[in-house]
Amino acid sequence: MTADRSGDTDDETIGGTAENPLRNPKLRPNARRVAVVIPCYSEEITIAKVVTDFRNALPEAEIYVFDNNSTDRSIEEATRAKATVVRSLQQGKGNVIRHIFQVVDADIYILVDGDDTYQAAAAPGMIEELENEQLDMLVGIRLGEYKDGAFRRFHLFGNTVISGLISVFFRRKLKDVLSGYRILSRDFVEIVPIRARGFEVETEMTLQALSKRLRVGETAVLYGSRPPGSISKLDTFSDGTLILRSIIMLLRDYRPLVFFSGLSLLFGLTALVAGIAPVQDYIETRYVLHVPRAILASGLAILSLLSFAAGLILDTISRFHQETLELLRPILRKNR
Repeated sequence: MTADRSGDTDDETIGGTAENPLRNPKLRPNARRVAVVIPCYSEEITIAKVVTDFRNALPEAEIYVFDNNSTDRSIEEATRAKATVVRSLQQGKGNVIRHIFQVVDADIYILVDGDDTYQAAAAPGMIEELENEQLDMLVGIRLGEYKDGAFRRFHLFGNTVISGLISVFFRRKLKDVLSGYRILSRDFVEIVPIRARGFEVETEMTLQALSKRLRVGETAVLYGSRPPGSISKLDTFSDGTLILRSIIMLLRDYRPLVFFSGLSLLFGLTALVAGIAPVQDYIETRYVLHVPRAILASGLAILSLLSFAAGLILDTISRFHQETLELLRPILRKNR
């Protein structure tokens, strides 16, 4: 068993050799190493078919199933389909993807759900598009063509709202930020830190890529419905709340001027409203009769100025980190 780079994630490879293929490039002499990585939680009905379909579509690829404490026969089915199964014990899709980034060594990563809703046949074309367009992440968008029942209630609406917010804040028009079908470059995996724990991880990957000026593309893929007996683990409202929270936190970290300018505007408008009565008092009587409101308005005005100043300072720091990252990318490529 090979330990994670961070040392804080438990894993166990099932059906492997004494030398763990996850981190040993000598076992894979191909010039371009492709890894299909499948987060899996209780998908015994579909996981074997997903593995088989991707093996047929990409015979040269290594296929890994990261089992996230499944309570059914997912491990047995994935092993039967001859995938390399790794137990990822920290619950949550975000934790699993972080684990994947820590232990899988490849040049191209195909990240796909284990519920058999995405077409494996699209993968070769997506890899070609990733390479031809020199992208760091290519997202398979589901909104162009999907089967009846593929989306749960409110999912389309929520996806539209979240994509719209990202378009406004990050100035990049995207159609489907919640897709679980993504092709990732090695640069993406090495540069992007995953902090999310659950299903908000797709949104985080998109925002992280945009904030780091990585090249992101979208391509339409057929999105199917789950087969009978297969149950979605996504909760519309609780996971939607986590996604919105993730957007706010990433906006604070990677677009601080936008975030703190918004706070500054909010405090400033509130100070203006609170200060109307004291100003009117002074104009009419040369005295301030609404003293508490005057104090409140003054405090809010100070907070408004402090928020804007914090945004300017943090934006400068963020730009410095961005420049540092741009300098590090060639060094990372050279040392591979």
